Amino acid sequence: MTVSSAPERLAAIDVGSNSIRLLVAEHDPQSGLHVIDEVKDQPRLATGLAATGRLDELAMARALIVLQRMREVAERRGVKRISAVATSAVREAENGEAFVAQVNKELGIPLRIIDPETEATLSYRSVAHHFPLSNTRALIADIGGGSLELIGAVNGLVELTVSLPLGAVRLTEVDLPGKRDTRKEITGLRSLIRKQLRKAAPWRKFAHATVIGSGGTFTNLGRMVVARRGLPVGQPVHGETVTTAEVEQLLEWLSTKTAEQRRNVPGLNPQRADIILAGLAVTAELLDLADARELRVSAYGLREGLLLEMIGEKVAPATDPLRQMREFVERCQGDRRHVEQVRVLALSLFDHLADSLGAKPDERAILEAASLLHDVGQVVSYRKHHKHSFELIMHADRLNFGVRERTLVALLSRYHRKRGPNKRHRDFVGLDRADRDIVRRLSGVLRVADGLDRGHTSIVDHVRARLTQNRLTLRVVPRYAGADVSLECWGAARKANVLEKVLGRRIIIAPAL
Repeated sequence: MTVSSAPERLAAIDVGSNSIRLLVAEHDPQSGLHVIDEVKDQPRLATGLAATGRLDELAMARALIVLQRMREVAERRGVKRISAVATSAVREAENGEAFVAQVNKELGIPLRIIDPETEATLSYRSVAHHFPLSNTRALIADIGGGSLELIGAVNGLVELTVSLPLGAVRLTEVDLPGKRDTRKEITGLRSLIRKQLRKAAPWRKFAHATVIGSGGTFTNLGRMVVARRGLPVGQPVHGETVTTAEVEQLLEWLSTKTAEQRRNVPGLNPQRADIILAGLAVTAELLDLADARELRVSAYGLREGLLLEMIGEKVAPATDPLRQMREFVERCQGDRRHVEQVRVLALSLFDHLADSLGAKPDERAILEAASLLHDVGQVVSYRKHHKHSFELIMHADRLNFGVRERTLVALLSRYHRKRGPNKRHRDFVGLDRADRDIVRRLSGVLRVADGLDRGHTSIVDHVRARLTQNRLTLRVVPRYAGADVSLECWGAARKANVLEKVLGRRIIIAPAL
């Protein structure tokens, strides 16, 4: 008998110019990486660096305290291997090597300085793990405290790596001193940023590219935009889409506020209130030069790239757009065979009924996601797993959903069994009317598809649908001639009530003749 080895505990530390971050994860060869702890602090190592060329003594002392705390967290979490890297501030400082030696000697953390190309590669490794890049042109931007790392990829192959001194802390100290009107300072800063960016990349080649932003500037941008849309701020913003117009509007609005006022802006980390303008200015100019209408937010960056390097994963773009969802199902010990069957059946029903349901094409992806994720709550308990699925999806930080899409997918999963959409449920009532209609029609489809695999046997090959003025007839075709699909017909029929109401037709479900 083969005994599987226990998952390995790993830790990655990113010593940046503004922040120091720790990520602790468990690696299982079957289900991949699972984050179990995260610590971040902002000792601002880059403070004064632009003026003196050296790391400030107080900043180094703050950083050592932070790193000691992170080492203790890693030890208590049972971490066996640590990878720690220092980027722009330590790399450029005259006393950077001395600081690294001090960290190694006093704390036993194997900190090393990495060059800009390695930094860019690690950031790209993380983004490529989450976003399908194999058939597109992509620009990945990582705005740190000291520098901007810009990676350009075409069809999954990196063709551009650039490091520019356009970090949020550096630009704030040098170019936003607060000595004149903030809006005028921003105008001057944007001109400076544009001159440097214009020379850094072949912009015609990357016109209309997919732009993905990694780092604190972008996660804070995502949270602020979500808040301005009137959506819940506490949800993960990984995968959120932000339009160029929203970036420009937010930058203009924030530039009318003092740093103290910005600390109270919903979605913005108060510790970033003084440097967010510089980060957004870089973002706005980048989007303009790329002629991009939007960007995607990645909540993962260099640290996850380090973890992926530690486990030996190749730098290959994610070609499966459903990869993160399938990995999440694995981590929740889900029945992959069942949810894949439900996915196929649900999409088939959608394609048959979309016009009659009044569904738009982009709703198909929402239904597909819910089909894969609807049962993840069983890892908590079977009895109320639909409710547990809702909670798990709403709080899963590695799923590439915007806040709206996440809520819709979670609600579809919530309503795949038991009672359907209900106006007494706060999360459902909180949607606008159009989104409530989406939940009703797609949950109706999902319920029937789930019932068609009631025995979790994938015995149904396909379903033939016939729609008349008063009736929808579904004829269930078995995968093997003569196979009994009566259980599946019964399972689907008892969950067809929501779809019947949406269609305004009686639904008959029976074995194919």
